[in-house]
Amino acid sequence: MTLDDITHAISDAMRQHDAVRLSTLRMLKAALMNREVAKGRALDAAESLQVVAALVKQRRDSIEQFAKGGRQDLVDKETAEIAVLESYLPPAADPAAIESAVDAAIAETGATSVKDMGRVMKATLARLADQSVDGKAVNEMVKKKLAGA
Repeated sequence: MTLDDITHAISDAMRQHDAVRLSTLRMLKAALMNREVAKGRALDAAESLQVVAALVKQRRDSIEQFAKGGRQDLVDKETAEIAVLESYLPPAADPAAIESAVDAAIAETGATSVKDMGRVMKATLARLADQSVDGKAVNEMVKKKLAGA
């Protein structure tokens, strides 16, 4: 995914009069450009995916807060934005793949307690780098496995 891809998608959204997609893609393009300026160079594919994943995480956090505040209109808006952003992420890892990656990471690091959580998380996320994963779900699974270990 490059800025050119996003620019073409913005043009398509304009032609289709898809306001939600258009505003989301503009926000994504701005975030990508800001990251490029901060880095002082063009982003590689992995860095671009990190930006998209960060935007999805922000939206999920916002949904949680808006739901607590009773703002269903904003929950719906953020949910629609997540749907657009997720189309630019790799497919989500299924729970079985996450569990096997956690088991392998625990074996690889020799983790025995919750104190080893950081090393196991790092190893697990490295194994799942080519897939989209929810860090919170991985964290909970690692915690559960290490507590039972």
